[in-house]
Amino acid sequence: MNLLIYHGKDELLEDLAEFILKIGNDAIAENGRFNFVLTGGSSPKTLYQQLATKYKDQLDWQKVFFFFGDERNVSATDKDYNGLMAAESILTPLGIKQDHIFYINTSLSPVEAAADYQNSINMHFNGAQPSFDLILLGMGDDAHTASLFPETEILERSEIGVEAVFVEKLNTYRISMTAGLINNAKNIAFLVFGKSKAQAVKNVIESEEENTTLYPAQLIRPENGHVTWFMDQEAAALLNS
Repeated sequence: MNLLIYHGKDELLEDLAEFILKIGNDAIAENGRFNFVLTGGSSPKTLYQQLATKYKDQLDWQKVFFFFGDERNVSATDKDYNGLMAAESILTPLGIKQDHIFYINTSLSPVEAAADYQNSINMHFNGAQPSFDLILLGMGDDAHTASLFPETEILERSEIGVEAVFVEKLNTYRISMTAGLINNAKNIAFLVFGKSKAQAVKNVIESEEENTTLYPAQLIRPENGHVTWFMDQEAAALLNS
């Protein structure tokens, strides 16, 4: 695990963009494509906008395949749909072809949407065990990541796949990659900033005893991949080291 701590958000996003571009260019040079999993919420929006403008000429974006680590159980036209934010901030501005974007089909039931998405991923990897080049993750102030929320059933799953999960405190379903699928990635990057995340960061990284039920982000520990945390000083304020 690599911890990178920045004075401010601008410096953080610049380094993270460069990190994404390097992994993307290396993947394209090696395999002819870059399999990139986006995170949702509001945190990455500025990053996506910068990738689509400032950095648009530094990667062959037409060789990138975009996926989503999780999705909210709302219509694809709803403002809370992760795919809509990504479409507006990066996918449409870059002119990404629709067959290079793997949206989660929330017109289906949550269970059906999860199965459909897992099938789409399996087909993309031609039946081989899916291993993304880069998965971008955020983390909530409750230490959830993707839609791996504290005390939810998906935390007990060891399968490499996609599942529907009912989040009781939100009274709604989410569709999420499992920890097993995330941990199979070659590279994982956490994007975390703001003082509201400081306690969660400390709990996940420095807890004396592991407790993945309360701190689901602790589940992200790939055996063969690399995890890098991109944090500002506010988010890292309670760390001892």
